[in-house]
Amino acid sequence: MTATRLEGTKLAQEILAELRGELAALAARGVRPGLGALLVGDDAASAVYVRSKTRRCEELGLHHETRRLAASATTEEVLAAVEDLNRRPEIHGILVQLPLPAQVDAQRVLDAVRPEKDVDGFHPVNVGRLLQKRARFVPCTPAGVMQLLARSGVELSGRRAVVLGRSDIVGKPMALLLMHADATVTVCHSRTRDLAAVTREADVLVAAIGRPGMVRAEHVKPGAVVVDVGINRVSDPELARELLPPERLSEFEKRGYALVGDVHAPQVAAVASALTPVPGGVGPLTIAMLMANTVQAAADAS
Repeated sequence: MTATRLEGTKLAQEILAELRGELAALAARGVRPGLGALLVGDDAASAVYVRSKTRRCEELGLHHETRRLAASATTEEVLAAVEDLNRRPEIHGILVQLPLPAQVDAQRVLDAVRPEKDVDGFHPVNVGRLLQKRARFVPCTPAGVMQLLARSGVELSGRRAVVLGRSDIVGKPMALLLMHADATVTVCHSRTRDLAAVTREADVLVAAIGRPGMVRAEHVKPGAVVVDVGINRVSDPELARELLPPERLSEFEKRGYALVGDVHAPQVAAVASALTPVPGGVGPLTIAMLMANTVQAAADAS
């Protein structure tokens, strides 16, 4: 058995195409959604993510701004930048790119974003609404995973789902969304005993642990659907040869690194019924859901 690839790129384009109708309706009322991104420091991966998001804004015709602060910025300086975006009526959604430098109090910064502009869904008000199954904005990566499963015809009601990882950004909201879809959900983490025995119970396994190639064949129930949320930069040639298919090794040799997921794709593809690739799986859907949340924020504000 070779797992079906659950490609996110095509599905993301479907979502963006659907948004164009909403954007046309808003434009007829004189409303142009705006996204303000806040980038602190010079983290290369963060800069790439922000550029990808702003490119999607340009494709859709959204107003977008990126505010850059030095890596030495204080919490108060970052809070001041957030408050400026909060006050601006042309900015409907605010994206604070994580991670923030160590000296910045990330929780204070995320709490400072107005809930109605919190298109990442990290403000306590929006977290509470998600918990109560009346969400305004759902965190973009878990929302993208749910779109992927729904649009790929994966049944969740009554199924066993396991989420590997318990972060506020992915793991916890992912578990809530799966629960809301009537799956029976288990959350695993670094203290879970006999991890493989737990993950092998999953009909749907979502890996968001941040460790390259950690999920192997022994972790997966035959026929399970496996969603790989991880994005890890690998520069070790031995690990790259283990995790990458032959057609991607030339990419590694050219660049000196490659992006891989939390799933050992060559092993798991032989066991699972379906598997998301990295890159090209969940990532494009994350950005599509950010665009959807920004459009929703503009519609709500108008």
